[in-house]
Amino acid sequence: MNKKRWPMTLLVFTVIGLGGCAHEWRSMSDPHPVTAADLQAVLRDEWSRHLFWIRHVVLDNAKNDRRSRDFAEKAVATNAKEIAKTFTPFYGEAVSDRLRTLLTEHYGAIKAYSEATVAGNKRQQDAALTKFASNNDEIATFFSDVNPHLSKNTVQGLFATHVDHLIAQITKFQNKDYAGEEEIWPVMEHHIYVIADALADALTKQFPAKLS
Repeated sequence: MNKKRWPMTLLVFTVIGLGGCAHEWRSMSDPHPVTAADLQAVLRDEWSRHLFWIRHVVLDNAKNDRRSRDFAEKAVATNAKEIAKTFTPFYGEAVSDRLRTLLTEHYGAIKAYSEATVAGNKRQQDAALTKFASNNDEIATFFSDVNPHLSKNTVQGLFATHVDHLIAQITKFQNKDYAGEEEIWPVMEHHIYVIADALADALTKQFPAKLS
């Protein structure tokens, strides 16, 4: 892996984490509505963090660095809460809480697959893949139910690709194929933006009055 790239990536996310999103998310009660561009930027920031901290977890698992992994896991949990909170002004607390649960289960499948890969346990890997499939279906159903501009098939496809990327990343870290992981990382970054943008676009279409 390019040793210069990792510290820079870490610095960027540290600055974002300390200073907040580049586009602060204002309350929907604000007399000046946030813009669609603000929403897109916030969702991109949040989903990028999702990808960033999961990368830490799977790498730490492969290296058996439990202290670092535990820290990254807490960051993943916090990030799931932040992503879900973004949807509260549109759908309310109950829907937001449901999304947080689904994202927590999504991470649970990632963790299970990562740990099974480290252990070399094919049976547990298959069980984790089953969890992935079930969770992807639930996430797709969730978004298609709350937003008419998000079809279930579209969301399933987006998250299925995301999961495929994560599985490939876990495998490359386990095999110490750092050059291979560096090649797939930009693809993962691009796709996570595709997910964020699809969600932002659907919200903008559904709630035009809330977004100027």
